[in-house]
Amino acid sequence: MIKTTAMLLEELSEYGSPKSKLSRMAKSGEYFPITKGIYETNPHTPAYLLAGSIYGPSYISFEYALSFYGLIPEAVYTVTSATFEKKKKKKFETAFGTFSYRDVPSKAFPLGIRLVQEGEYFYRIAEPEKALCDQLYTISPLGNTKELFRLLTESLRIEESELKKLDASKVCAYSAAYHTTNIKKLYSLMRRI
Repeated sequence: MIKTTAMLLEELSEYGSPKSKLSRMAKSGEYFPITKGIYETNPHTPAYLLAGSIYGPSYISFEYALSFYGLIPEAVYTVTSATFEKKKKKKFETAFGTFSYRDVPSKAFPLGIRLVQEGEYFYRIAEPEKALCDQLYTISPLGNTKELFRLLTESLRIEESELKKLDASKVCAYSAAYHTTNIKKLYSLMRRI
């Protein structure tokens, strides 16, 4: 379970020095620091369950979500998340894993996100279509749909059969929020295949 320093100090308030007690508990392995001010009680917690607590508001997207849904064949070990109006990329190396965060447009941020509960944890993850739009947003504009198809199937290694399973109407709905030609081209491509 994720706990903040403030929560733990409140729980340890009966001790003469709650901060010292917390420090000793972290050294003995009762609590596991994630980042400054955030601890986890279980050392085996999967990294993706912690991503939203480290830096936010955020949701899991980009390569990690594409891999999560089986759209790209590679295993992705860095939990990649989307933020908005942060103006710079952030990366956190922790005992639980590596976490990276990058912006998407403010209007696009709240669209196409699922809230998932796993045990006592909640996390937000982009739907497959949204994760692909977020990924394409980070790529320089492509000249035409042939280039986009080549990027999707060769560089990202997404199977054409998987592209056909995606919902083109969702991509169309998200397109206006991104203001990028790559996502407009994705919608055109999805309508053709």
